[in-house]
Amino acid sequence: MPQIDKIESASTLDPASSVPSTRWPAARTALTGFFALDGFLFAGWVVRIPEIKAQVHASPGLLGLALLCVSAGAVAAMGPVGRLCVRFGNHAVTVAACVLLCASVALPPLTHSVLALGLVLLLFGAGYGAMNVGINSAAVDFVRAAGRPVMPSFHAAYSLGGLLGATLGGLLATVLTPTQHLGLLAVGGLAVTAWAGRVLLRHEVAHNDAPSSETPSAAASAAAGVALLVVLLGVVALCDAYGEGAMADWGALHLRQDLHASSAVAAAGFAVYSLTMTVGRLSGTRLVERFGPTKLLVAGASIASVGMVAAAVSPSLPLALAGFLLVGLGLANIFPLAIDRAGALRGPRGVATASTLGFGGMVAGPPVIGFLAQGLGLPLALLSVALLIALAGVAALVVRAKA
Repeated sequence: MPQIDKIESASTLDPASSVPSTRWPAARTALTGFFALDGFLFAGWVVRIPEIKAQVHASPGLLGLALLCVSAGAVAAMGPVGRLCVRFGNHAVTVAACVLLCASVALPPLTHSVLALGLVLLLFGAGYGAMNVGINSAAVDFVRAAGRPVMPSFHAAYSLGGLLGATLGGLLATVLTPTQHLGLLAVGGLAVTAWAGRVLLRHEVAHNDAPSSETPSAAASAAAGVALLVVLLGVVALCDAYGEGAMADWGALHLRQDLHASSAVAAAGFAVYSLTMTVGRLSGTRLVERFGPTKLLVAGASIASVGMVAAAVSPSLPLALAGFLLVGLGLANIFPLAIDRAGALRGPRGVATASTLGFGGMVAGPPVIGFLAQGLGLPLALLSVALLIALAGVAALVVRAKA
C-alpha cells in the first residue's frame, strides 16, 4: 500500500489508495486509544501488586524476582516483534499484542505461588513489550503519513491512561478483589481492542521502503551508520527511562525519608512529576514544530538535569517539589522523540532496538540507585539520574551531527 500523504481537507482522496481523508482522524483516535489502554492496563496491574504479594506469600526478595519476569518477558519479545511488524504490518501486530496483554493482565491474581506468578508475569511482560513495539512502530508510520510530529501526543495518551488506571484502581481496591478488578480490565480491554483494532486494520500505512540506487558496499556502509544512530537513540531512551524508573521507585521515598515530608506530600510530589510530564507531552507537537526535535531534546535534558539536582540535594521541600516539576517537564518528550527518530531511520527494527535499550534503563535504574544509596545515601544516588539525563542530551547532539 503506498504512503498516504498529509490530509489537508475532508474532501481530498489519496489518489493511490482512494481512502477518504475523513477516515484518518478515526485511525489516529484508534491508535491513541491503544496507547491509553497500554498505560491503563499496566497501571491497573501495578496498584494490585501488594494484594497479590500477600496471596502468593512472597518475601520482598522473591517478589522482586517475580516482578523482574515482566521486564524479562518484555525485553525477550521486543526484537522478534520488530521483525513480525516488518512481515505482517504494524497494525496487525499491535492488535495481536493487545489481545495478549488484555488476556494476561487477568492471570496474576489467579496464581498461588511465586513460581506461578513469575511464569504468568513473563507472559504479561511479553504482551506489554510486544504492544509497545507495535504501537510505537504504527505511530512512527502515522507521523510520516500525517506530516506532523505528533508522536508526543500518543505518549501523552499513555500517560493519561496510566493516571486514570492508577486512580480507578485505587478506588476499586476497596470494593473489588484483585481477581475481579483485573478480570474487568481484561474484558474492557478486549472490548476496546475489538473496536480500535477494526478501525486500525482498515488503515494500514506502508513503510517508506524506497529502492536504493547505491552500490552494495555503499549500502552496507550506510546501513552500519544507520544502525549506529539507532543505538545512540537507544542510549537516549535508556537515559530517559533510567530517570523515569528512578522517579517512580525512589522519588516519593526521597521526599519522605530525606526531607521528612508527610505521606500525602510525598505522594503529591510524584503526582506533580506525572502531571507535568503529561502536560509536556500534550504540548510536545507544537514545541517540535517550533523548535525542532534536537533542540527540544537538548532543552528537555538540560531542564530535567537541573530539576533533578535541585530535587536531590536541596534541603528545602518546596524547592525539591519544584525540582520534581522540572524533571517531569524535561523528561516528557525525550523518550517519544528518540523512538520516533529510531523508527524513521530503521522502521520497526529501529523501534525495537531503541525500545529494548530504553526498557533496559527502566529495569536497571531502580536497583542501581538502590545500590548507590546503600553506600552514598539516596540524595547522592539520585544525582546519577541528572548525570545520565545530561548524557542523553549529548547523545542527541551526536545523532544530529552524524545524521
